[in-house]
Amino acid sequence: MAKDIPVYVFTGFMDSGKTTLIQETLFENDFAAGGEDKILILSCEDGDVEYDIEKLKTINAKVVMIESEDEFNLDNLSKISKEYDPDVVFLEYNGTWGVDKIYDEELPEGWVIAQGLATVDATTFENYLNNMRTMMMEQLFKAEVVIFNRCTDDTPKTKFRGQIKSMNRPAQIVYERADGSIDDSPEELPFDINADIIEITDADYALWFMDCMETPKKYDGKTVHFLGLVYNPNDGKLRKDVFVPGRFAMTCCVEDIQFLGMKCKWDKASTLEHRSWVDITATVKVEFAKEYKGRGPVLYPKNVIKAEKPEDELVYFS
Repeated sequence: MAKDIPVYVFTGFMDSGKTTLIQETLFENDFAAGGEDKILILSCEDGDVEYDIEKLKTINAKVVMIESEDEFNLDNLSKISKEYDPDVVFLEYNGTWGVDKIYDEELPEGWVIAQGLATVDATTFENYLNNMRTMMMEQLFKAEVVIFNRCTDDTPKTKFRGQIKSMNRPAQIVYERADGSIDDSPEELPFDINADIIEITDADYALWFMDCMETPKKYDGKTVHFLGLVYNPNDGKLRKDVFVPGRFAMTCCVEDIQFLGMKCKWDKASTLEHRSWVDITATVKVEFAKEYKGRGPVLYPKNVIKAEKPEDELVYFS
């Protein structure tokens, strides 16, 4: 029976810090303590930072280059696995290759993906997102941990978090400064969370929604006001006292548009027409909801007024 070989996947664009992160994990975080495991590093691109081959030898680690996407196939990977017989694999993936090769195609016998990590250069993220959005997001959507490095005091952390969470909600997000220290300072929100009524503009809706869904206790008992599209189909899926106000949000492209809606309990919900627009003021209560499969934010309206649809029906993570 083949042994299980954990594979740690590192994705991200070239020069986003993958090589540095791998070496820090091995040398500074005591991953290789004891030196008994045979560590194989598969490097699929040649960035500015090079591996310290001599130092890697001290922890029983070897680097193998995969020069082209064509070489990243089951036959070649199986040959490498047989030759080096690793106990653990660190895969530094090429930022221009499709990640489906890792997650959707067969890997060598015994190889099991243990964790996916993605590195992002905070100083270039927005530029890449604006010009190569689909390619950038593909590197991030499977990662369990997304690390923004080279952060400064001016890094828009809340905005970045919203953009990542829009397509990879479970991801843990870490902000790292240029000196390697972790930036755990509070994130600034584009609206006043301490206001008597938190005004959520169209420009801020997507960020507010993600923040409220991720940290609902922050909003428990607070009152919010926003313009919403009503989800209230006459198909029996919702109770008569429940509707879902929300907005359609676009992350990468038209194909990625998704509805961001929140459960709302109101005794007059059945009077609202499906896909109508409402101006809603509601109190947020954190409680169990089967739709969330656990506790989450539920809206209790104070005021619901029929409204005209906005000029742009979409909201964005920007």
